[in-house]
Amino acid sequence: MIKEESREALQNFVAISKQEFNTFAETVTAESYEKAAEVILNAEKNGNRVHITGIGKPSHVAAYMASLLSSTGTPTYFLHGTEAVHGSCGQLVEGDVVICISNSGETAELKSTVTAIKNNGCKVISVTGNPESWLAKQSDAYLFAGVGQEGGPLNRAPRASILAEAFVLQGLSVVLQTTRGLTPKEYVKWHPGGTLGSLRENEK
Repeated sequence: MIKEESREALQNFVAISKQEFNTFAETVTAESYEKAAEVILNAEKNGNRVHITGIGKPSHVAAYMASLLSSTGTPTYFLHGTEAVHGSCGQLVEGDVVICISNSGETAELKSTVTAIKNNGCKVISVTGNPESWLAKQSDAYLFAGVGQEGGPLNRAPRASILAEAFVLQGLSVVLQTTRGLTPKEYVKWHPGGTLGSLRENEK
């Protein structure tokens, strides 16, 4: 049996999440993606690649986004947030782009990783809820992913901020996919398994 306090906490979570997400979504515009898209597209023209990283919960967002971006025309590699300073920066080539996710933009481990990334000659796109953060100021392009409340009982565990980070990066994937002009045939070629692996009637 679910306790009454749990019911109330869930209702609060839903209400806060709706409010935070709707407020955040209004900040997302085509113009907000211009610099990030430019950095990525210029790197690709020069034969460079895209990587994505984060610490803690954002690392899971990074892994998902590496998959989504890759599946929609922007090959993207997951860079482990802490292993990067223990040799994984070897996957980087000068001129590559690394998307770095951090709600606060002040996470100590990510600071070390970003420093290593820049020392390896790569450009940084930051995704953070704090435009005045260390991370935002170290980046070549910045995507805002900020919320006022997380929605949980203690307002600590990342919840609403994770929604914002995933959403703003999903938007980036839409911008890049349409810029590339991904066709249904290309998409199906990359997704031979499952229900996504065949052309729809209106696509044949």
